Amino acid sequence: MKNLVLTSALLLAPVATAAAGQTATIQPVVAATMPAPVVPLSSDPGTADTAPKSTPKAAPRQTPPKQTSSTKLVEPHLRVARSEIKGHARVALTFDACMGKADERILSVLVSERIPATIFVTARWLKHNPQALQVMLANPDLFELENHGQNHIPAVDKPVSIYGIASAGSPEAVRLEVQGGADAMLAAGIPAPRWFRGSTAKYDLSSIAQIRAMGYRIAGYSVNGDGGSLLGAAITEKRISSAKDGDVVISHINQPTHAAGEGVAKAILDLKAKGTEFVRLQDVEDRGDDDTTE
Repeated sequence: MKNLVLTSALLLAPVATAAAGQTATIQPVVAATMPAPVVPLSSDPGTADTAPKSTPKAAPRQTPPKQTSSTKLVEPHLRVARSEIKGHARVALTFDACMGKADERILSVLVSERIPATIFVTARWLKHNPQALQVMLANPDLFELENHGQNHIPAVDKPVSIYGIASAGSPEAVRLEVQGGADAMLAAGIPAPRWFRGSTAKYDLSSIAQIRAMGYRIAGYSVNGDGGSLLGAAITEKRISSAKDGDVVISHINQPTHAAGEGVAKAILDLKAKGTEFVRLQDVEDRGDDDTTE
């Protein structure tokens, strides 16, 4: 009987351990502002019970904390001043370069067609794309480079999970994410950024206040062009080419294997054919909500 009780206790121990270990592990991901989410790890005690007693048991896997109703997140909008000229809409194209490689389908169209755009880069993207960066730096009349963070972590100072991505989780971690991105940009020869856009483009109000206090305006958007680079080419082209006067479009320039990039490139040509005026955020007046720009 004593042996039976001891055996039961040993079998239940990993379950209790897994239930207790819910501390979030911050995992950077490849797709950004509306990114392709990382599949979170699940608690899995595995077969530790069958291992010899002399073999240390592996620590239980951990999952990011789930968003709670007490954490209010906002996804700010941003618009630029309209041209107010019929048939001559003013549109700001903004691109997130989260991680991965540069999408040459988009970059080549921007350069060949002389289309200005604002590119939000992470420290991780800069590290792996020196050639694309040199193209951007060689065309300062086209490209405005701004801060997308150090490791593509949502800039939220509460421990929540957004699209399966663990947030920064504290004011200090938010500060490190923002400052780390800026430091990497300066080290790469990029002028000091003035705008910030965090991973997932979601924030809580206290993190917005913190980022603003660091000297940044926060870049929302009004048109989600590619759904985090997860949409097909046709729907992406339709979304972006339907942009109206004053719209700020968000898309991604770091997923060269995704179909969305083809749609982005076609939509840029569609808008140009309509007589669209393309502007960078630094070129025109703008207004964002949730105290992101005022």
